[in-house]
Amino acid sequence: MLVLEKRAERSALIAVASPLIAIVLTLVTIAILFALLGKDPLFALKVYFLDPLNDPYSLQEITVKATPLVLIGVGLSFCYLANAWNIGAEGQFLIGAVCGSWLAVVTHGTEAGPWVMPAMLLFGAAGGALYALIPALCRVKFGASEILVSLMLVYVAELILDYLVRGPWRDPKGMNFPTTAEFDSVATVPILIEGSRVHLGALIALIVVAGAWLLLSRTIKGFEIRLVGVASKAARFSGFSSDRLILFTFAVSGALAGMAGIIEVAGPVGHLQPGISPGYGFTAIIVAFLGRLHPVGILIAGLFLALTFIGGEMAQITLKVPLDLTKVFQGILLFYVLACDSLIAYRLRLIRTQRKVAHEVANGPA
Repeated sequence: MLVLEKRAERSALIAVASPLIAIVLTLVTIAILFALLGKDPLFALKVYFLDPLNDPYSLQEITVKATPLVLIGVGLSFCYLANAWNIGAEGQFLIGAVCGSWLAVVTHGTEAGPWVMPAMLLFGAAGGALYALIPALCRVKFGASEILVSLMLVYVAELILDYLVRGPWRDPKGMNFPTTAEFDSVATVPILIEGSRVHLGALIALIVVAGAWLLLSRTIKGFEIRLVGVASKAARFSGFSSDRLILFTFAVSGALAGMAGIIEVAGPVGHLQPGISPGYGFTAIIVAFLGRLHPVGILIAGLFLALTFIGGEMAQITLKVPLDLTKVFQGILLFYVLACDSLIAYRLRLIRTQRKVAHEVANGPA
């Protein structure tokens, strides 16, 4: 029987190389999958991962796609480092989009000033934070699983968004499509590069990465997050409260997810509608773990996962493969990341069961 046995010590080198090993294993698996689909594996991987890097427009789109992934991934890393499991960032992303869009809807067609966009960001962050506090409070007060509660709230957020854009917020001039009116210019995220879709959100993401790195590595709160995640009993003896930290990390995670939501709506999309997210909240979980829960690592991982979105679109056109292949790739990557992380801390050991030992004693080895 195979069992997992905890290693006496972990290899620091393998821990650092683990994401690269996971990526290599994923590429090999995807190459085999392309071969099974009747495609040239090397050419398919070139289309998927190299061609987007040679196209200026694709590079700009990678930046656009990476922005919400990095924002959400950094927020999730706070939770995971503290051993709190926020799986519902997708719902917090949607609620942040809804809360921020409310201001764009009520000020539409008025002579509102430049204060609208900053206020939308604050509303989006506040909405995401409050929504994330629901599963956190359920765990702290009632002992409920934050994994299940946060995940179930994703579907509630989707229904709230769908109701609003099909009902009270629907654009009367939108030919009955479930969408709000196009946001006014004061309610849209400024463009950083003229003629592209690269917007101010990319700069905000970089600021968040720098701020998270400073907080985690240079402050008492960062030390508390790491200590509670690694040794909760030692943290309690040090006077740190795990319950308060759960509330804090969920609030930060939800705020960043909510801000990512309103940035996406007020930036690339330009209005509120169903399907504003291709699964950013779930993909950001992969980004967080692939980046080793480190802000800089998450930035690099976010760019890589954004490359898979753009590469998937190019592969759909060039290779005539389903766009859902991107989700398959991301799922395989998450599997290998978690598998590599598990084998860093544990090793597989083959043990003989008592029944087999008794059989060998009675009858001799087979």
